[in-house]
Amino acid sequence: MEITRLAIPEVLVLRPPKFGDHRGFLSETFRESWLNEFGVDFRWLQENHSYSAKPFTVRGLHFQTGRQGQAKLVRVVRGAIFDVAVDVRSGSPTYGKHVSAVLSADNWTQMYLPAGFAHGVCTLEPETSFTYKTSAYFDPAREGGLRWDDPAFGIDWPVKAQDATLSERDTRWPDFADFESPFVWNS
Repeated sequence: MEITRLAIPEVLVLRPPKFGDHRGFLSETFRESWLNEFGVDFRWLQENHSYSAKPFTVRGLHFQTGRQGQAKLVRVVRGAIFDVAVDVRSGSPTYGKHVSAVLSADNWTQMYLPAGFAHGVCTLEPETSFTYKTSAYFDPAREGGLRWDDPAFGIDWPVKAQDATLSERDTRWPDFADFESPFVWNS
């Protein structure tokens, strides 16, 4: 497993080994001990599968608060996504900053982001599917979000707002300037 820390060092990009022959390939896509070596020690409780028919479908920026805060491990099964993690941990030296990576079925990469980060994706190809493991069960009462295209974050999304496909809910998240973080950074 090849693991790289991004500019916000708690966020990791992973590339599992892939062994191929004339039949196809085999890849061990998750092993707890690999993440443990980088200080990630969670019991993964839930896995979600997201599918988008159209490119430039945006989901996010989402997070879950309280004891139900979710760390996530994201992996693309088909297609490609622009994956973003925004640090929303009050007191963090990278508070309000973001990191991103292109994850695809072709480049076979994954992204790990801890609780305390808002997460967003933009599909880059039609018929894109991705899965993500979470460290806590989904709880709609603890769900939150921020405006995906808020200029305060400076995210260079691969789509303009007028061309993005969003859910009604994702069009109503507040701006970062109006956000009071429920997360606190622990140094």
